[in-house]
Amino acid sequence: MSAEIPVTARIAAVRNSLQPSERRVADLIVDDPDAVIELTAQQIADRVGVGRSSVVRACQTFGYRGYPQLRVALAAERGRRVVPPVAQDGVLGGIRSAIDRIADDLRAATSLLDADGVDAAVDAVVGARRLLVVASGLSAPVATDLAMRLTAVGRPAETLGDPIGQQIAARHLSPDDVCVVVSGSGANEASLRAATAARAAGARVIALTSFVASPLTERADLSLVLASGGTFRDELEHTSRIAHAVFAEAFVDAVARARAGVADLARERVLEILSDNLGDAG
Repeated sequence: MSAEIPVTARIAAVRNSLQPSERRVADLIVDDPDAVIELTAQQIADRVGVGRSSVVRACQTFGYRGYPQLRVALAAERGRRVVPPVAQDGVLGGIRSAIDRIADDLRAATSLLDADGVDAAVDAVVGARRLLVVASGLSAPVATDLAMRLTAVGRPAETLGDPIGQQIAARHLSPDDVCVVVSGSGANEASLRAATAARAAGARVIALTSFVASPLTERADLSLVLASGGTFRDELEHTSRIAHAVFAEAFVDAVARARAGVADLARERVLEILSDNLGDAG
């Protein structure tokens, strides 16, 4: 992991694989980072009811040598944060505040990605004989949008809404094919079954997810992990897939650039269809 990756993004990516004692440390750091900066490792241990060694172990799991290094990185992250505007009254004010929070979270979304992994994913999608995109639950709209956008730039992609249909389609893939599985949690049972079916068929599996360690990343040949912003409470209350949707759109642009001539022709055809379907404005 790069040193530029925010502490909170590192924690969010590995939280579901932490031991219970380490998870309590992680939750405190993310829920009250300003207070944590002022605490010693022992004070953190006392506050969450674990041993000091658990604090040190948690910091090492997050990619730091120990608590002092995490503390410095956390202070730097807090210093770089964008100060949100003063909340405004009314419904519109609340909407504007929510959009500001989302925009701030998006800045860290790609911090866990590495260039080689993204390049490999683009190459795999471009070169696949068949491309299947699957997802269930809250990630399903992202998969549908991704498949539609890829098809629109001349890289035909299949997607099915029914979970059993997804598994059947995945099992009919071949070693020349690619299956993209979108799952924020990386633990959706239907998506995991589709990924397992694709692996059994010999196809390459690409995961688009929010956690470094999950049942999905264990099944994937390539994992594109997007850092989730905000606190764990935010994730539970809002469970946003905006980062995945934004990344999917940018990823399609990367695929289109890799297929320059084909993508240009495909877009011309799409524009023709859109033009034919526009009614007269009068």
